[in-house]
Amino acid sequence: MNVGGLLASAGVNSVLCLGVFSLYSVLRKQPSFVAVYFGHKIAASKSKRHDPFWLGRLIPSASWVVKAWDATEDELYVAGGVDAVVFIRAVVFSIKLCTVASIICLAFVLPLNYFGKERQHKHIREELLTVFTIGNVQRGSEWLGFHCLVLHIITICACVFLYSEFKYIMKMRLNHINAPLYHPSQFTVVVRAIPWIDQESYSDTLARFFTDFYASSYLSHQMVYEKSAIQKLMSDAERMYKILKNIHMERRYVKRLLRCGFCGNHNNASQDFRTLSDESNNVSNEETFLDDSDVRKYLNISVVQECGAALVFFRTRYAALVASEALQSQNPMAWVTNAAPEPRDVFWANLCVSYQSLWIRKIIVVVASIFFVTFFLFPVVFTQSLVHLDKLTKLLPFLEKIVKRVVLEQLVTGYLPSVILTLFLCLVPPVMYVFSTLEGVISRSERKRSACIKVLYFVIWNVFFANILTEAAIDHYQISILRLGDYKNIPSLLAKAVPTTATFFMTYCLTSGWASLACELIQPFPLIANLFTRYVLRSDEDSSIPYTFPYHTEVPRVLLFGLLGITCSTLAPLILPFVLVYFMLAFLVYRNQILNVYVTDYDSGGQYWPIIHNTTIFSLVLTQVIALGVFGIKDAPGPSTFTFPLIVVTLLFNQFCRQRFLPVFFRTPAKSVIEMDRRDEQSGQMPEIHQSLLTAYTQYTPKSGDKDKEMISRADAELDETEKGDISHA
Repeated sequence: MNVGGLLASAGVNSVLCLGVFSLYSVLRKQPSFVAVYFGHKIAASKSKRHDPFWLGRLIPSASWVVKAWDATEDELYVAGGVDAVVFIRAVVFSIKLCTVASIICLAFVLPLNYFGKERQHKHIREELLTVFTIGNVQRGSEWLGFHCLVLHIITICACVFLYSEFKYIMKMRLNHINAPLYHPSQFTVVVRAIPWIDQESYSDTLARFFTDFYASSYLSHQMVYEKSAIQKLMSDAERMYKILKNIHMERRYVKRLLRCGFCGNHNNASQDFRTLSDESNNVSNEETFLDDSDVRKYLNISVVQECGAALVFFRTRYAALVASEALQSQNPMAWVTNAAPEPRDVFWANLCVSYQSLWIRKIIVVVASIFFVTFFLFPVVFTQSLVHLDKLTKLLPFLEKIVKRVVLEQLVTGYLPSVILTLFLCLVPPVMYVFSTLEGVISRSERKRSACIKVLYFVIWNVFFANILTEAAIDHYQISILRLGDYKNIPSLLAKAVPTTATFFMTYCLTSGWASLACELIQPFPLIANLFTRYVLRSDEDSSIPYTFPYHTEVPRVLLFGLLGITCSTLAPLILPFVLVYFMLAFLVYRNQILNVYVTDYDSGGQYWPIIHNTTIFSLVLTQVIALGVFGIKDAPGPSTFTFPLIVVTLLFNQFCRQRFLPVFFRTPAKSVIEMDRRDEQSGQMPEIHQSLLTAYTQYTPKSGDKDKEMISRADAELDETEKGDISHA
């Protein structure tokens, strides 16, 4: 691809993004789409907007940009929790690093690459993009030392930024743990793999165990039940409730027809007032109208079965911390304890999964992931084949007709491959989400975090490495497979392939990066669902349900573009402006979505930052390894000598951060929980906390019957008002 094709692709994507942003600014003003674009505020206020029509609704505006820019970090914390703040700070970190890299590389490295060889340059629009890469620098050039210097500067800036962010987020996590707000999970431990004893229930076994070994700190426990049995029991209870309420309402309807003689009824007054005076007796004896045969007729109540898991409540946070960290038995596969998630974070379905089968599930997930990654290599090879259409003409001569048509050739090689790969990548997050569910994690936040890691590994391999290896195989198809797979050739292989593959990464940043932000802002699926409900089903009720932020989709995407920006900074710096624009747009779009669209049902407490830190370190080391291979190919021993110590220093910095900050993200400091226990005991709040613990966790919350109960309650209220009016008229 030449510069003209890249500018055309950038122009098309810019116009599309500007159009989508303008459309969003109009749609968000329409009352019928409030549930789509303000789901967070509707969930918080339980209200809907019904504004009168005004002309300003149809005029695009940038008010949402101003509000997203002016939002403080405290507002983000209130709206999205620690995870939202961590995610936005990861975007800000990427903006700062890409800004430094763009200033240095575009001002100094890009001209060095362009004039690296003595050659006859074409018009700038007709120049190939490979001219702006390090591959255009002459072998043995002294200017390669400047590339090494720039690599050192970028690495130092990245490490400084990472250290400050890691330190800040660690303090924010500690403040979140030490917050005066009461967290039930701090007093609760999840116990799984409870041994089965004949003639004794799981509940009795659990109570006897913790009464014996934690007599001074054990408070109570709550068993986990089979989900199907719980749903059946709740359904039966709701049906019984409706039967009783219907009988009660029918009796009250009959009573309302009894009027005195002054109202035109043939009954005498004494008979009517006797009925009203006996109403309390009739209501109190209402249960006699349903005997056991009637109950069996309407219901088939099932027996609720216990699982080998439970929630154990302790009197202090410190006791719960000790119990969650200790090994409870000589058999590690029995009496397994873990810190409990927050009540809304518990994934109840996986608590019933046998603990002994978890390792089998993980093996199955790993094998399934490998097959999925292998299957995905086919679209990757296909897209890279489209990028190198001119080289495939040697093997497939019939493609020469497409290559001869300039416009069609630019469309097929420049825009179409990244679009195809982006569409295929839409399948990855849902599949990885299912894989994480099958692993048996017990919290929703951990399930999303596990899916995030899987998606990240997937996109780094299939978008970055698979494209590079495919490009190398197509460009050097005469090289044997054994040579491509030899680990000794990896640095030189990456050094040759990354600069040439940067062309594809630029278009991928435009189509997958900029376009994904436009789709995130416009919310196409909730918008289509809203339109279908209103104009096809003819329903005025908002069918959109607020949902949580998709960290498993957006965190890998942000980290992937950070990887592309870091690895291509010195090799192909022309990609940096597109990556920087992506991060700046992401800063505004994601802040707006966190404040207005997504709700926060659970929070991992910032555990996404270690993923972000490790991926950034991996990107830096990978960039240094590739640069080491480039300097070796270009016969530059000096830069190679200074690059190797940089790899060692980066790895040492990562190890220091892991020792200094990482333990706080996965373990709770005992000093913090002891201080909180003392504070609650001195303030006299501990008995109240113990009482609230018994009702903090609810395994099954009825949803289907809520509307029926609300309708019945409303009918009761209307009947009460009617009867009062009838009696007053009487």
